[in-house]
Amino acid sequence: MHEPFSRRVLLKTLSSCGIWAFTAGRTRAAEPNRDVPVAPTGRADPALASFDRLMASFVERTRSPGAALAVTRGGRLVYARGFGLADRACRRPVQPTDRFRIASISKPITAVAVLQLVERGRLRLETRVREFLRLPEPADRRWNDVTVLHLLRHTGGWDRDRSFDPMFRSIEIAKARKTAPPAGPHEIIRYMLDQPMDFDPGTRYAYSNFGYCLLGRVIEQASGQGYEEYVQANVLRLLGIGRMRLGKTLAELRAPDEVTYYDARGHKAPAVVGKIGRETPVPYGAFYLEAMDAHGGWIASAVDLVRFASAFDVPQACKVLSPASIETMFARPEGPAGFESDGTPKAAYYACGWMVRPGAAGRAPNTWHTGGLSGTSTLLVRRHDGLNWAVLFNTDRGPDGKRLAGVIDPLVHRAADEVRSWPDIDLFAGASP
Repeated sequence: MHEPFSRRVLLKTLSSCGIWAFTAGRTRAAEPNRDVPVAPTGRADPALASFDRLMASFVERTRSPGAALAVTRGGRLVYARGFGLADRACRRPVQPTDRFRIASISKPITAVAVLQLVERGRLRLETRVREFLRLPEPADRRWNDVTVLHLLRHTGGWDRDRSFDPMFRSIEIAKARKTAPPAGPHEIIRYMLDQPMDFDPGTRYAYSNFGYCLLGRVIEQASGQGYEEYVQANVLRLLGIGRMRLGKTLAELRAPDEVTYYDARGHKAPAVVGKIGRETPVPYGAFYLEAMDAHGGWIASAVDLVRFASAFDVPQACKVLSPASIETMFARPEGPAGFESDGTPKAAYYACGWMVRPGAAGRAPNTWHTGGLSGTSTLLVRRHDGLNWAVLFNTDRGPDGKRLAGVIDPLVHRAADEVRSWPDIDLFAGASP
């Protein structure tokens, strides 16, 4: 037996907020004091005050509920702090290890798992995806030319700006497939087999969530395990990351220490899961997060993400990929994906799961990825000088309508450049894996 929905949600909300009060032998929910300012959480260090100033002012200026920032230098965690509120209703502050939906930062994680399976001989970058997944004959014969490498680099043949993004059409696809809504990855793939492709595979770049949905199924086929199971056991745990998991759509299913998400414009939309068709806050039912596993479904803390990013700082010491695979992961694509029409190299390009901006001669590149969903904006950066950082927000945009990750990106670089003396510490030593 389950408790009634409303009581179950209320109990979880109040207990997770930590706002129970006990009076005269009975329990009641305490009213939060909304006038008390929220102080940053985590270890303060005067040497890194530029990060504190940036984050505090940015959260206030953009009216963000909350945010977390973590920074590594030379593989050591030197900064991890939370700002603002993880939950506005009970004024719970963001903790440095709180988990957020990371949206498309899921793609570098998927890419690492694919490259690892290539290393292990379970598939090749040239493997043709339709044949490997044993999919039915497609309506568009170009499906037969799509390779694993095409999908990793977003050159598979699907352009959401020219047609649509099927990962956000859960109800329509379920109806077309005559299956129970919402549509999961397998139903979406079968539906797309009947649709025309947007361009010849390998001829150009077009960002594709659907391509990474296919890669999730490639991982499952090659490993004989579920996508989440394989990634946790063969990538994350080897890096000492034990708290990352796939997220859930509905608010009552969110994980312990997961923040609450707020659509910046307060929009509502018809639910595609739960009480289908009922108006719901967009982050909690207007899209089906469970179908987005390999391209946008993970939840993680900022600390988790910089631990992941720093794994590739010294390729010879990497626990999940060989130096050759790491080189492939960041390599420039051939053709229009990596070069301008006149043949000159693009200033920045999408490699295998990462954006890459090559450095000047003798300097390492900057590599990064952003993520965005309603209620979420995220940024993960690996900088040429050995610094890595992750910035996570539990809303998506500022008052100007701009995505927070894009706005804060240059500002974090500036804050890092202001640091004159880096502390000789490693906060990973005290962080839960």
